[in-house]
Amino acid sequence: MQIAVTTPTGNVGRHVVSALVRAGVRPRVLVRDPGRLAPGIRGEVDAVKVDQYDADTVVAATRGIDALYWVDPSTGGEDPLADYTRATTSVVRAVAENRIGRVVFQSSVGAEKRRGAGEIDGLAHTEKALDDTGVDVTHLRCGYFFTNLELQLDAVRAGLLHVVLPLDQPMAWVAPRDIAEVAACRLLSLAWSGRCVQAVHGPADLSWRQVAGILTAATGRRIGVERITDDAMRAQLHEAGMPDGMVEAVLGMSTGLRENFVPEQPRTVRTTTPTTLAAWAYDHLRHRLQDAS
Repeated sequence: MQIAVTTPTGNVGRHVVSALVRAGVRPRVLVRDPGRLAPGIRGEVDAVKVDQYDADTVVAATRGIDALYWVDPSTGGEDPLADYTRATTSVVRAVAENRIGRVVFQSSVGAEKRRGAGEIDGLAHTEKALDDTGVDVTHLRCGYFFTNLELQLDAVRAGLLHVVLPLDQPMAWVAPRDIAEVAACRLLSLAWSGRCVQAVHGPADLSWRQVAGILTAATGRRIGVERITDDAMRAQLHEAGMPDGMVEAVLGMSTGLRENFVPEQPRTVRTTTPTTLAAWAYDHLRHRLQDAS
């Protein structure tokens, strides 16, 4: 089986690649900058330089592929939903023109809403477009990544996280490595077909208040959390250099799931993964904070 993996240097993709290599597969990795691949992995993969927004290069890079792990690339543009549309065009053309039989797509909790969830709406668009191709596809509806906390290192170091969600509202939190394990299993398994939705909810639903307590215990730093207004968060995102369109897309991922939202897939043995936030924070975040000190 020939398997292709996009975003192979990302928080999830790099673990997908490693898992496939351990399984005896030599994956084809579609990467914007092959030089960013870990030195030890370069001899174990076939690397193809690809811009995922360029449909022609994606089609060329996926010829002869049996299964594809597709991640819409991160966008920093003024209109992130338009960027998602461009990426979707690439994967749809690749599936259709190369007759790729199976796709595992990294989506998100909230994509089931289809609209009104900010940047997640772009993932919902990709889901629907892949469904319309008739390809065998598994959509991974992932929870909130632990690694998103690494984007807030200054706030963690200062001891105060700002959020717009109610402090006691629980949501799914998940380790990217666990997402990769589910993805690799889906890519290698021939036991499924048609359209599948596989939620990846991590080990527990956590509120931001609980997260602050876990981070305090794991890092040895007192970390609090404060709810701020939507406009205050807008101001912070603008101050960080985000353009208007990106600010609204990022904010919408929280505000769109803030009221009366229940994930389509319940928490079960199928959707629960093992790595706890406490273990991840102790192993990763604590060291990042020490390195930055």
